Amino acid sequence: MSKVETMRGPVDSANLGNVLVHEHVILMDLEYVENYRLDFDEATVVDRAAQELNALKAAGIDTIIDLTVLGLGRHIKRLAKVAEKTDLNIIVATGVYTFKDVPKPFEYVGPGLMIDRPDPMAELFIQDITVGIAGTGIKAGELKCAIDEPGLTHGVERVMRNIAAAYRATGTPISVHTAAHHQMGLVAQQVFAEEGVDLRDVIIGHCGDTDDLDYLMKLADQGSMLGMDRFGINVILSLEKRVGTIIELIKRGYIDRITLSHDCSSWMDMFPSGKTPMPEHSYLHISQQVIPALREAGLSQGQIDQMFVHNPRRHFEDAASRHAAR
Repeated sequence: MSKVETMRGPVDSANLGNVLVHEHVILMDLEYVENYRLDFDEATVVDRAAQELNALKAAGIDTIIDLTVLGLGRHIKRLAKVAEKTDLNIIVATGVYTFKDVPKPFEYVGPGLMIDRPDPMAELFIQDITVGIAGTGIKAGELKCAIDEPGLTHGVERVMRNIAAAYRATGTPISVHTAAHHQMGLVAQQVFAEEGVDLRDVIIGHCGDTDDLDYLMKLADQGSMLGMDRFGINVILSLEKRVGTIIELIKRGYIDRITLSHDCSSWMDMFPSGKTPMPEHSYLHISQQVIPALREAGLSQGQIDQMFVHNPRRHFEDAASRHAAR
């Protein structure tokens, strides 16, 4: 058992309960919203988010990992207002979400750059984990980065290697957004392995966007968790295919490397209403449709608990244990 940082402070890993490992609460381009979304009302958005998270808690989910980092509009003080109104555990992440370039504040600062000094990214990630975010004392419990269709650009690689440095310093596990159809999970694993990351401490995100079992097994065979985490986004892959892929992976012995989630949010600036136009892409989709579908496919409660309780718990406990042993 280990302690896991949440927005209400550390929680015993044994008390995380059912965990959705890849979610968001509020997604936005902060500059865009401040200038052009004059309809954004913080109090209304916070109240709605809390109501939706409370409904998620009532449906049997105890914890979410909110992977909203730089590049996605992380605003920890606003999120804290949501956390005050819900009993759901919210684990927050630190890192950078980019498909190509580093954020502008890092562009000229780092080894060999205009301001030649150690890269500030890892230092900031470590500060978020050990001290707290934005002066709130709320500590990050997960590291997050991304690699998508553009591949291993200079900026993406720089972020990933700084994520690895923060992992080595703190033992905080990693979640990485990937483009499954371009097999970017394998590239992420290669970079992390070069940086001394134990791949068992990594969740390869968006594996649920593909039913390519050979690719998924390659990732799992290197020890990483498979993030089957876009349930409800049926325009990419149907519910039936997503469930069928999980069932086949379980038949092949990979149940200890599967996690499930939605990659959902309560409010996002990409849509005029702040809500996704995909009706099934909601916090309750897994509880109301996916779990019944898994049961109908023959899974036992023990197998469902493995994916929602035991695998996420191990994600944190094993990373902490390995770090302590170094």
